[in-house]
Amino acid sequence: MSIAANLIALKEEVEKLNVKLIAVSKTKSVQEIREAYDAGQRVFGENTVQELVEKQEKLPKDIEWHLIGHLQSNKVKYIAPFINLIHSVDSLKLLQEIDKQGAKNNRIIDCLLQIYVADEETKFGLGYDEAIELLRSDEYTRMKNIRIVGVMGIATNTENPKQIKEEFYELFTFFNGLKQSFFRKNDSFKEISMGMSSDYKLAIEQGSTMVRIGSALFGKRVIPHWKNN
Repeated sequence: MSIAANLIALKEEVEKLNVKLIAVSKTKSVQEIREAYDAGQRVFGENTVQELVEKQEKLPKDIEWHLIGHLQSNKVKYIAPFINLIHSVDSLKLLQEIDKQGAKNNRIIDCLLQIYVADEETKFGLGYDEAIELLRSDEYTRMKNIRIVGVMGIATNTENPKQIKEEFYELFTFFNGLKQSFFRKNDSFKEISMGMSSDYKLAIEQGSTMVRIGSALFGKRVIPHWKNN
């Protein structure tokens, strides 16, 4: 199936459930992204700042770009002028830098707190206690150029659907707790970014509002070739 056909099928499946489809375009060429764009997709997620910046310059300006990979503080400045949503805020230090760069660009940058839910040591994210500590901190209350609009999580890479389901359920429950404790009057705090190509159906069942889908849309590719375009 073509990218366009995959996209139409996926959009039909997730958007009728009021879930936002984020096309994960990491390692994909400008041409492939353009194919998805021409078929109606406007939201794309990238893992690295370098790839994101290079593609943003070459593609239509009405694309909504999301940074979904680990973000280093020293790279925030490159995406601050245009980024729509940063999914991977995993420390107070990073949030402070996003706030600083938001001020420099005279804009408020939307962010998700990345919560560590997986049973793996390789994944980034805040522990539940760390996220609460961050939201209670004086430093956070002073920030004027960021807006936390929800949470993001990556489930364990396992064949066990029960475990994945439980991890997603925990994140959904935690989101509701944060909403009650810190964001009760903030309508903008509404996003739960969880679910990828292998587990997005389970994520949607457990309350996801955004799914990050790459291989189910673009097909699997081993060799990054976007740099050649």
